[in-house]
Amino acid sequence: MPISDEKAVELREMARKLRRDIVVMIGAGKPGHLGGSCSLAEIVATLYFHKMRHDPRNPRWPDRDRFVLSKGHAALVQYAALVEAGYLDRSALGTLKELGSVLQGHPDMTRTPGVEANTGSLGQGLSIACGMALAGRIDKKHYRVYCILGDGEIAEGQIWEASLAASFYKLDNLTAILDKNRIQATGTIIERYDTNPHPEKWRAFGWHVIEIDGHDVRQVAAALDEAEGIKGKPAMIVAHTVKGKGIPFAEDTAAFHHGIMTKEQYEAALKAVGE
Repeated sequence: MPISDEKAVELREMARKLRRDIVVMIGAGKPGHLGGSCSLAEIVATLYFHKMRHDPRNPRWPDRDRFVLSKGHAALVQYAALVEAGYLDRSALGTLKELGSVLQGHPDMTRTPGVEANTGSLGQGLSIACGMALAGRIDKKHYRVYCILGDGEIAEGQIWEASLAASFYKLDNLTAILDKNRIQATGTIIERYDTNPHPEKWRAFGWHVIEIDGHDVRQVAAALDEAEGIKGKPAMIVAHTVKGKGIPFAEDTAAFHHGIMTKEQYEAALKAVGE
């Protein structure tokens, strides 16, 4: 069922808040994964504030939906969602990557409430998500597992082993989302290690594939609904996105995959996200 106009406005506003929180976490003069975090704002907003079943008061609720951020360097967007959802106090935003902080450079399930898996060694998250999906089936649970991949990350062979396994075991409680922003740390995907075409590959591996504009919350919500209705196979949502979306000087460039904002850029970024 399509989301209402009110829900669409709410999710767009939440995506703006997530980008603001990302900018605040990084600050000026410090390196941070701005580009690949901002490209996911609408997707993560729709997951946490529309689709997923979860409870900030009970992060280990057995029937919760699971979220695995395989591209763990984009942890900032998940941290922002956890703050906005009430898992973490807002004061945590100013402690990113400090010793003893609950917000480390990559997700840490032993340190951060709401994080399901330690990720950041690229290529491993989909295997973890497959294990969670299989466990749900064995335990006769009805939770769903969502896993976000990067289009630079999928050069890792383990991704394709996990894709074969998900298809073989007919993991229809698993939805993967490819953040197809076309740029990795050192340049464009097609120049560094071209893994295209993506939809055709996953179809060949036995997945149900949906292509969307990853910055359109209506399309994101509709794709998540469609994926949930698929039986007998896993679903892959190929989300076309823009690296650094919402921050004009960072958009569509590898420079802010893990860049440093000057004071002037930081203030411009805050202005861009409406602070």
